Amino acid sequence: METDLGPIRLRSPLIAASGTVGSVWEWATVANVEVYGAAVAKSVSGTPWEGRPPPRVAPAGPGMLNGIGIQNPGIEAWKSDMQDRIRHSAVPVWGSAVGETVDEFVTVAIGEESAGVSAIEVNLSCPNLDDGKIFALDSALSSEVVAAVVGSLTVPVGAKLSPAAADVVAVAGACIDAGASFLTLTNTAPGFGVDIDRASPKLSGGVGGYSGPGLKPISLRCVYEVARAFPGIPIVGCGGVSTGEDVVEYLMTGASAVGLGTVHFAEPKAGVRIEKEMRRVMKRLGFSKVEQVRGAAI
Repeated sequence: METDLGPIRLRSPLIAASGTVGSVWEWATVANVEVYGAAVAKSVSGTPWEGRPPPRVAPAGPGMLNGIGIQNPGIEAWKSDMQDRIRHSAVPVWGSAVGETVDEFVTVAIGEESAGVSAIEVNLSCPNLDDGKIFALDSALSSEVVAAVVGSLTVPVGAKLSPAAADVVAVAGACIDAGASFLTLTNTAPGFGVDIDRASPKLSGGVGGYSGPGLKPISLRCVYEVARAFPGIPIVGCGGVSTGEDVVEYLMTGASAVGLGTVHFAEPKAGVRIEKEMRRVMKRLGFSKVEQVRGAAI
């Protein structure tokens, strides 16, 4: 099951996506993390963020909406709490950095690296911040953030992009040129829902992030376009994964690893089932290594 994600050697192509497994250690008390190549902790900012008031999550057909607002304690408190936990984790822990300015992204990333994370995902694409700013919609802004973070760290840096970008290939290219070691495609898509009994938005902030099975064709399209434009670029495909077949589909579309996200809310131990399903699908199709699957469909 081993695979390479750029400079990172993964024991498994399965990645626990940021925002769906807490700070990793809590989820690891109930899940078998041995089947994952890495787990990404929830995004952290430079100072504490309170997040949005409830309601912050809501059902949306086969998926869900969330408008948490990236509630977190800030990098200093996070670092103090996480240093020992990361050191003793049974799965490699990646950090996720978010900020309102380039300098804040850098401050957070430096703090996460000093806490012991093995890679950092720069969250350029969260759709539920109150100011509506999504760095990943702008190639120049994305490039500026990635270049600043890469220049401040020694661990690999990835860029998490939005499916809402007008030209995701252009944003991806800007992040690659800025030094990103890998790309995560994609974050949630901006979505909206109405509580008809109360005649009000389902989320307190109105627009939030839509995730779940309905996101998969959209995220797959992003992986497909970027993988064709930049052959061999390391990609974590993410969006709507709930079965082993979904994982193989992302790999065939050009991803080197695959993120499991919303499925964890309903099934925290989903990784074991999905890994077994993936093995069965690969065997049926005649693949003996994950790296043989990558890009098979393109």
